[in-house]
Amino acid sequence: MINAPETYRKRLLGIIAAFLKLGFTAFGGPAAAIAMMRQQFVLRRKWLTEDEFLDLWGIINLVPGPNATELAMHIGYKQAGWAGLIAAGVFYIVPAMLIVLGFAWAYVRFGSLPALDGILYGIKPVVVAILLSALAGMLKPRLRMPVGLVISVAVFAAYMAGMGPLILLLVGGALMGMLRFFKDQENKPPPVSGWLPWMMIFMTGLALQAPFSLERLFWVFLKAGALMYGSGYVLLAFIQDDLVTRLGWLTQGQLVDAIAVGQVTPGPLSTTATFVGYITGGLPAALLTTLAIFLPGFVFVAITHPLLGKLRGSERGGGFLDGVNFAALGLMAGVTWEVGATALVDPITAAIAIVALFLLLRFELNAPWLILGGAVVGVVKVLIGG
Repeated sequence: MINAPETYRKRLLGIIAAFLKLGFTAFGGPAAAIAMMRQQFVLRRKWLTEDEFLDLWGIINLVPGPNATELAMHIGYKQAGWAGLIAAGVFYIVPAMLIVLGFAWAYVRFGSLPALDGILYGIKPVVVAILLSALAGMLKPRLRMPVGLVISVAVFAAYMAGMGPLILLLVGGALMGMLRFFKDQENKPPPVSGWLPWMMIFMTGLALQAPFSLERLFWVFLKAGALMYGSGYVLLAFIQDDLVTRLGWLTQGQLVDAIAVGQVTPGPLSTTATFVGYITGGLPAALLTTLAIFLPGFVFVAITHPLLGKLRGSERGGGFLDGVNFAALGLMAGVTWEVGATALVDPITAAIAIVALFLLLRFELNAPWLILGGAVVGVVKVLIGG
């Protein structure tokens, strides 16, 4: 409990400043944003311990919504309660929303976007380095926990074989929880996720080629925000199914352009919803889709954050969280492998990743500088025709 008003205001201003900065500089997608939050709030500001960060990371993987944005909200909640939750979420989302609105206006005004291939070429290998650095930092203090490492390896293999991340996280948590159960007499089952089935009410069918309406657009993105597991990348599947295939409000080419904008702009990847809203219904639709995609995340964080203390306070609940955390590390390894397979396409991209990883591990260089450097290398390569 924070009693001193001055201390509270100082914390709240610190949250606003930190997440406003991240909102403008967190390039590279949700996985990279999470790694940057670890660097900022665990290594630099010391707001969280490594274990606390992993606890938050584990809980965001158990509920729907954009992971990086929900992690920001959790960190804000931990620092300054409800006001911190709202401030962290809003000031992380708004910078990205404004930048995406600029791209959307230019897209509608001129009918196309500048070539982004060079920027993406240089940024992707830096993202691989950021992910590898985060994995190394999180695994280092857990190398003496062989059961957890086995869970991580098994989850990695199952994920690469195509198993869904939610099931893998729950299984990892259940396995570790069962092991703790046999060592302790705690008999209360962990309460996480018991309330989730209500979200299925959003899974209503949509009519084919329905006329455009702001109300229907709002529900499309509210449903996506309420059911989107894993990361903001899952949003793209919802857009494809609902707006391209079923409703016909968006063309395949427009979806590809929306994905490109989401990749090269900072902050939450889910602000792709802002771009889609603008090109389908102008500024009112852009604001509405942004609200719809992020609103469930605020609700989920408010519900789940108080559960963390109860879980971590019991042996069995703590074991469940530990298992979820090791499973999350396995999932992150799988995501890193997939990103690496598409990003490291030639000797230049491999060299960018190696240099970036060295700078991160040896000097703990701020990730935004590395992303900027990768983008510059990519642009230069395009300009010289390499």
